[in-house]
Order: sequence, then structure tokens, then C-alpha cells
Amino acid sequence: MLLFRGREAHSRSFAKAVSWRILGSIDTFALSWFFTGSAKAAGAIAISEVVTKMVLYYFHERAWANVSWGFAKDAEESQAGDRPA
Repeated sequence: MLLFRGREAHSRSFAKAVSWRILGSIDTFALSWFFTGSAKAAGAIAISEVVTKMVLYYFHERAWANVSWGFAKDAEESQAGDRPA
């Protein structure tokens, strides 16, 4: 499947998704607590968004793994191909 080809292993993409969600959930909890004044409501909000956002991030990462645009190596290879051998 095109979506799953790329330079990163699936385990790396998954680890990045988990670490990002931990940071994002801490942020969501803090903001929710600030706006609601309730740690219980903030916890419910933070917990409910963990799984959906982790899954969305994983697929987002895998899709971007297929995009070669923006890598310095690609620019160097392209310039090297233009030079006479």
C-alpha cells in the first residue's frame, strides 16, 4: 500500500506518535483545567482525545514519509546529477 512505504520503520512512527500524544495530552489537560476549573472534566477531555489523535498522527506521519520534497539529500542529489562527471 502506497501509504505505508517510506524511510521510517513503522515502530519509529508509532514511538513518535506516542511521545507526541503524551505532550499533547498534557497540554490539553492543562488548557481544559484552566477553562473548566475542573480536573475531572479536564481528565475526561484529555483521555478522550488520546487515541483518536495518536491514530491520526500515525497516518499523517506515514503519508509524509512518502513525500520526498524538502529533504536536503534530495537537493544535493539533484545538484550532483547536473554536474559533469
